[in-house]
Amino acid sequence: MKNFITIKENIIHETIINKSRFITHLYKVDSEEEAKDKIAEIKALHKDATHNCSAYTIGDSHQIQKANDDGEPSGTAGVPMLESLKKNEIHNAVAIVTRYYGGIKLGSGGLIRAYQGGVSDAIQETGKVIYKNGLIIKATLPYENTGKFEHSLDEKFVILDKTYTDKVTYDIQLVVQDKDAFIDYVTELTQGNPEVEIADELMLPFDI
Repeated sequence: MKNFITIKENIIHETIINKSRFITHLYKVDSEEEAKDKIAEIKALHKDATHNCSAYTIGDSHQIQKANDDGEPSGTAGVPMLESLKKNEIHNAVAIVTRYYGGIKLGSGGLIRAYQGGVSDAIQETGKVIYKNGLIIKATLPYENTGKFEHSLDEKFVILDKTYTDKVTYDIQLVVQDKDAFIDYVTELTQGNPEVEIADELMLPFDI
């Protein structure tokens, strides 16, 4: 799978525009089914709302894309929301914007700005992460090596956990292309006797 960017955290963002209340719900999802479940969940939660418009994109190349205006004039809600996700390079996310009508019409341009802006503002507030092909590696070291290991470890190698027995086993997160560099580092530190094994291969999030 290719690297892809998504939102850092799920978020709810709210704004009032000409007395209409717009609530943007932004969630990370891994499948179209999960996106549809989130849309259904918000529609049930805000069943008395005027509209619950939605958009989602799934896949590292936006392989699955859907937009729904939920009763707003065609092209004024769902598509602008989807374009906001794509313009911000967001993948594997669903946006649902709930609108409680305030009595003042916004016009097509106003609706587009409101729905698109709600998603963009939510993305800016939560931030982004990039998912890369990664590894969880277990490195087991004698106690006498642990001080230097932790002090001089490159910041691109992230310590997730430690297990203490007669030695110390570290769970290290890193991207695939840095595996050899990490093994070389541990080999040098242990003078040619590294205890290293790959515990898992997965897509891992890294701050941008």
